[in-house]
Amino acid sequence: MIDTIIFDFGDVFINLEKQTQQDAFKKLGLNGPNEVLVHANDQFEKGAISETEFLNSFSAFIPHASHAEIKQAWNTIIGDFPLYRLEFLQLLSHKYRLFLLTNTDSIHIEHFEDMVGVSFFSDFYQCFEKVFYSYEMGMRKPDEQIFKTILSKYDLNPKKTLFVDDKKANTDAAEKLGMHIWNLQVGTEDVVDLAKQKHLPL
Repeated sequence: MIDTIIFDFGDVFINLEKQTQQDAFKKLGLNGPNEVLVHANDQFEKGAISETEFLNSFSAFIPHASHAEIKQAWNTIIGDFPLYRLEFLQLLSHKYRLFLLTNTDSIHIEHFEDMVGVSFFSDFYQCFEKVFYSYEMGMRKPDEQIFKTILSKYDLNPKKTLFVDDKKANTDAAEKLGMHIWNLQVGTEDVVDLAKQKHLPL
C-alpha cells in the first residue's frame, strides 16, 4: 500500500518550453547546447559552480550577450503551471506523504517564484513535507544517492513509496532501489491521471 509519493517538478507540474529556450538562445547567436554547456548545467544543478560561473560558460560562446540576456533566455524554458494541477496536489496532500525532488538551479527557481507569486508558490510548497532542490543537495538525479538520502532521512519504505518523473533514467534509478514508479509521458499523460494510472485511492 503506497503511503508516500515523490514528485519531479518540470513537465510534471510546471510545463517546460524547451523549443522556446532554444529559439531564445539562437537569437543570441548560440546554435543549440554543446558538451561544455551541458556539463556546466550539471554542475550548476549540483550547486558546484556559482551563477556567475554558469553564465560565463555561455559568454564563452556568445560574448556579445550580457548576463542579463543570458538569464532571460535561460528562463524562457519555464512555462505555465496549470491551476488544476495545484488543486489536485492539494487534494493528494491530505492522503499521502508528499515530497518534491527536482534537478534545478537557483536561477530557474527564483524565476518560477517571481512568475507565479508568493500566494501560489506558498500553496504549492505547503503540499510537501519537504522540497528537495538538486542545487541545495549537491547531487542530482539519476544518482542513486539522492534517493537513498531522502529515503533514509525521512524513514521511507521504498516498497510503499511511488516516484513520479518524466525521465526514464530517473525512474529506472528509483526502481532499482525498490520504489514504485511512474515514468510520466509528457504530452500524452498528465499528473492528475495518477489515481487512474497507478490505481491509487484519492
